[in-house]
Amino acid sequence: MREIERLTGKLLDAFVTITANAYPGIKLATDAEKERLRERMAQMQDSGEVHFYGLMEDGALLGGMRFHDYTMKLRSTMTPVGGLGGVAVDLTHKKEKVAYEMVLFFLRHYREQGACLTALYPFRPDFYRRMGFGYGSKISQYRVPPASLPRDGEKTAVSFLTEADKAGVKACYGRFLQQTNGLMEKQAYALDSLFTSPTLKLVGYKQQGELQGYIAFTFKMCEEGNFLWQDIVIHEFVYENRMALAALLAFLHAQADQVDRIAFNVQDDNLHFIFTDPRNGSKRMIPVVWHESNTQGVGIMYRVIDVPRLFAVLADHDFNGQSCRFTLSLRDSLLPENEGRYGVACVNGRIALTASQPDDVVVSMDVAEFSSLITGAIGFNELYRFNLADISDAAYTDAIHQLFWTAQKPLCLTSF
Repeated sequence: MREIERLTGKLLDAFVTITANAYPGIKLATDAEKERLRERMAQMQDSGEVHFYGLMEDGALLGGMRFHDYTMKLRSTMTPVGGLGGVAVDLTHKKEKVAYEMVLFFLRHYREQGACLTALYPFRPDFYRRMGFGYGSKISQYRVPPASLPRDGEKTAVSFLTEADKAGVKACYGRFLQQTNGLMEKQAYALDSLFTSPTLKLVGYKQQGELQGYIAFTFKMCEEGNFLWQDIVIHEFVYENRMALAALLAFLHAQADQVDRIAFNVQDDNLHFIFTDPRNGSKRMIPVVWHESNTQGVGIMYRVIDVPRLFAVLADHDFNGQSCRFTLSLRDSLLPENEGRYGVACVNGRIALTASQPDDVVVSMDVAEFSSLITGAIGFNELYRFNLADISDAAYTDAIHQLFWTAQKPLCLTSF
């Protein structure tokens, strides 16, 4: 008989071994490397914000996973969100629905905990989309020479940050979060890692003693043996205002003597407007004359797990001042308790669930697409055009689009 339980002690040891075999790329070959990972897992679990679970059968661990208790800014509201990471299955038990059972447990666990939404980074987007997860914003990597960046910012206000700046980083990130949609609150262990990583560099912009922006980055050698020439890889770029942005870009511009390219990993399709030359150095062309400026990737995915709770969380959110009513017909084959027909009444932008009425306009879609829609990753017009959503009266398409539309696509700077 299979059951899922918390991983501690020897079970955590077994999970480290399963992880090492499932992800050979993370290089857990020696006992010392495995022990360091085990200690890190134990420390994360001791924080109370991270939990490890595994699927057991006849006393043997078949697979494990990591849960994160997050708080996320969904549109204008803070709400609990369950994050799933580290899903690993014993190589001898693959194709036995181990991952399927673990993900289902994860969804129901956070539904019972009162969350309306979950998130993960997929090892295979198609696998998780079939399980009802919808795509979030894509990430772009721009690789530009430092000289392509503007240099008119106040570079003298940028300095390296130390442990003494930890509270300032947390406060700066918190204020930035309030300007965005989708950002997770920074957990204690993630904040600590900015200062304890042996490779990460942290610089920040201060005005009158207040940190208003920062960059977390690493150096990457361009060529083995050439210690004078490297790239800068940016892992986290936070700025509250245009002055902070300008100053941090000026700092990066000044690195041109020993840095070949700056790699920006950002969820911003418009960043190329900043660069004097947005080409990424690949020299690839898309016919006729389109210069490659960035590469993009699909990553973070979201999943609604409790529709009534979702709209209760968003009860005070202004859905663009719209007034209309419709029935949301939601398909959810994995989580049938989440599936159904929900009457939606929106009055001056405030939504409440009501009983579905026979004469309602019916908006139909799968939970994966609804999850992308409600987080703001895509608009209803696009879903309708792509045949990923339907509506019983096409005359109401624009009204539904305007209701759910947001200018801010979901932003996520949290790795898990």
